[in-house]
Amino acid sequence: MVITHRAEALAVLADTRYIPPPVRQDAPEGTLAWLRSHASRFSTGEVHARRRRLLEESLDALDPDALRDAARKLTLERDGRWEGVPVTVLGHALGVRDTGRLVEAVRAAAPGYLSGEETPEADAAVRDLLTLAADAGLVRSSVALITLLLQAHDATEGLVRNALRQAGPGDAVARLLERTLRLDPPLKVTRRMDRETGAEVRIDLGQVNRDAGAHLTFGAGVRPCPARRHAMALAEGVVAGVLGR
Repeated sequence: MVITHRAEALAVLADTRYIPPPVRQDAPEGTLAWLRSHASRFSTGEVHARRRRLLEESLDALDPDALRDAARKLTLERDGRWEGVPVTVLGHALGVRDTGRLVEAVRAAAPGYLSGEETPEADAAVRDLLTLAADAGLVRSSVALITLLLQAHDATEGLVRNALRQAGPGDAVARLLERTLRLDPPLKVTRRMDRETGAEVRIDLGQVNRDAGAHLTFGAGVRPCPARRHAMALAEGVVAGVLGR
């Protein structure tokens, strides 16, 4: 079933009967499939709540304003070559020393994080990310922070790319990003599964967001995005740097 209206999407997102499609749980430690099986994004119930709390604790230690300023500064220093800036800034804020290596590993692992496609290259990248997290003293929260970095690459860079494509003269950065989140979100479809029937439900965010009311790009209901403020701060900083604002 495909949902294209906001009211129906809100009902699904608020109902605990609808869960993320399950991921396999038997993968060897340190692989992409293992990472997915330990991520809050793909878990449910108390396991999801516990993993989400750990992620939120890490996010609470990060200042969105500082992320915004750092993203703008680095984008300007790179003369507008902004790719990799969100991951670099976030990684630095988390204490990762080798951010160049971090960006390479995130780029290699990110394509399969949402799709579930497993490759030797993605598995090697996950092992590298775990090493970088351990070197930064982030062992307890390593999975949570790696998934946060993967989102910074995939969703946040996608938002920046879409926003810059439609930027016009004099566009205010915040307004440009909000318009992009509504009309051209980086993630076009979000999926849930009916735990009782096993049926998949696909929420078409591009269509749902055209209805009146706040856009649903950052989710809603029982599983809203925990890093909304941080993602927006990074995107605002990068876009401001590219546009010279």
